[in-house]
Order: sequence, then structure tokens, then C-alpha cells
Amino acid sequence: MKIIADLHIHSKHARACSTHLSIPKLEKWVKIKGLNLLGTGDFQHPEHRKHIDEHLKEDEHGILRTSSGFPFIWQTEISLMYSQNEKRRAVHLVVLSPNSSVSDKITSYLLSKGRVDYDGRPIFGIPANEFVKDLKSLNEDIEIIPAHCMTPWFGLFGSKSGFDSLQECFQDQTHHIYAIESGMSADPQMLWRFKEKVNIISFSDAHSFWPWRIGREATIFDIPELTYENIIKTIRTGKGLFGTVETPPAYGRYHWDGHRNCNFSCDHITTKHNNGICPKCKKPLTIGVDYRVEEIAQHPSNYKPKSAPQFYEILPLHELIALHLSSSLNTKKTWALYNELIEKFDNEFSILLNINKEELVKEKINEKLIEIILLNRKNKLHIKPGYDGEYGVVEMPKKQATLF
Repeated sequence: MKIIADLHIHSKHARACSTHLSIPKLEKWVKIKGLNLLGTGDFQHPEHRKHIDEHLKEDEHGILRTSSGFPFIWQTEISLMYSQNEKRRAVHLVVLSPNSSVSDKITSYLLSKGRVDYDGRPIFGIPANEFVKDLKSLNEDIEIIPAHCMTPWFGLFGSKSGFDSLQECFQDQTHHIYAIESGMSADPQMLWRFKEKVNIISFSDAHSFWPWRIGREATIFDIPELTYENIIKTIRTGKGLFGTVETPPAYGRYHWDGHRNCNFSCDHITTKHNNGICPKCKKPLTIGVDYRVEEIAQHPSNYKPKSAPQFYEILPLHELIALHLSSSLNTKKTWALYNELIEKFDNEFSILLNINKEELVKEKINEKLIEIILLNRKNKLHIKPGYDGEYGVVEMPKKQATLF
């Protein structure tokens, strides 16, 4: 069975997240999106834990389900901020837990190190290797995954506070790290170039339940049965890892280098030419993923490992509709067309990945929108790259061959 999963989300108790986030709303919108499995988010936060216990019931396989049967897995994200080799380090880690008992042990451990009630993504001054060792001593089935591994400020390989390798970060505990999360500003093609031999997965790090956020990045598992054991076995071995859904890296908020306040961005070649200095304010640029990949890469840009899972680079459907209508994501006319399409084709992933041109034409979908959907499926829409916290901007190709 194929499972499209998003195992990195947050609750309303996490900073910069929607105050309306709830399990019932998540369940509604992930079904519309076409997801089959979701993380609980922030399980160590006391208020969110009450919410989880109220709305989800755990089965014998470590899967939590709503009253209507939609599945969740115990999940949170932890921020580690500490000093190593006289450099500030900041690493975000996704943590998956096999059941409520182990989740309670993780929460007790975190409470022994500090508070867990002030933010859904709590910060601790624990070195990454120590954190992994401590969690693995609680239970071997706990999974720890470096989150959005390339982002400048909080990614494992980030330009501002990260490391050049897994070994440098996790040291004697590196053998417990089986996968890394690509994040929005990177994709598997970029990460294949590193020397690291780990699996690449992707999740959304969603801060709201809206369909242009939840599931914008996801992992497709091909497993015989939905159990926590099967999900973790796939993450660790790669067997059953069918592929990932990725947003094009340029859409991410840290793909290029730049300064948001200076309204300036550039690729890694221009940055090197400028010696890393912003030509407007004369201060160091925020170095993005594009530059950082070139710093760490061990292989050429076209390198692909044998038996590498496939990945799909697609933009959320709301972005396509907004481009078609020259509107914003959350306008009434964007929503009206989105709802019309979902009513006709069941869910968003079906439209983005599977529904063919003939079916779209048969349902009398606007020709321009069909063209955008098919261009998106082939990753041929133009995106002005994001930088320094700004999302990329989607544009039609300046010279596009019509599909009709």
C-alpha cells in the first residue's frame, strides 16, 4: 500500500503557527490534500498532549487514529542551540516516537533539561550527539531526523550555524541517523551530491492546516501495512521508500543569497564575485542553500546514486490557481476554483500528479489552467528564487510552447 505522509507539523502552541490548528481541522484538510498519514506535532507540549489524548486513540501498532479512522504518528520537533568549537550551533530535529509510553519518557527527559510549556518547538542547550544518545537510551525505536537540513539558521548543514557533515554534528552517534529531511529550499538532486550515505525524506514543517502549507512536501511509503515499525524500517533502510513530493527549491525561503531589507538577491556565482557582501548595504549576505550546496558537494550537479527513489517537484494547487487568476492564495475567487476542482477530482494530489489532460478537458477546465497544471507537473514553471526568509515567486515561462 502506498502512503503519502507528512510527519513534520506543529500545533497552535508553537511559535508563528496558526492559533486555529487542531486535529479535527488537520484531518479535514489533509483528506482534501490527499495525504494518508500525519504527525501529531509537538506531543511534549502539555496542552497539545491533552488535545492529542482527547481526539486520538492509539492502536497496537503505534498508530493513533481519529474517531473516523484517520492515522497519525507521535511526532515533535526539537531545537538544539549550543556552542561547539567556539561556534554557535543551532539544529532542528524531528523526533518520531513508537507509542504513548515512550512519548511520556521523552517528555520527562525534556523536562529534566528545561521547560516544554512555552513553545511547541522548545529550545534546549543540549549537543546533538548527547541528545541522540539520551533518546536512544530511552528506546531504540525512537527516530531522530535532521529537519530542513539546508536552511541557514537552523538546518544541520545551514550556512549560519550548521555543520559540514553528519559526523561533525553527531560524532559517535552518527550511526543512529538514517535519514535527513530535504526541506523546501533543497531537493534530493542537490543532497545526492554530498558524501553522506543516508536516505532523503521530506515533510512540510507546516505551521497551519491550509492546503498550500500542509503536505507541500511529503514522503511516499510503499509498505505492506501501516504500522510504526514499517514506517521506521523504511526510513532506516530505504526499502519501501517510493519517493518524495518536493516543492521546487527556488520556491523555498532560503534558496538564493540576499538581503530581504535591501530587496537584493543573487545566485552563488554572483555572491562569490561580490565576496559575500551585499552591494547595497555593504554587509555580509544571508547565504542560502544554492551557495551552501556548492560548498559541501562532493559530486557533480548531475550525480545520481544507484536505485535512488524518485521525487516529484510540484507547487501547491493554490499557487497554480492564483497564477492563473492573477490573484492571491487566500482570495474568494481562488478558493472558489480550488473547491470546484476538488469536487471534480477528489483531492489535490490527484490533480497535481495523476489526472491526465484528457480528463481535465472533459471536465471543461480552463485551457490556461490545464496548461499551468501540466507545466507544474513537469517542473517547467518559472520561479523567481526565494531568499533571506522570502518565498519564491511563481511566474509563467516567458517563452512557453503551448500544450494545445
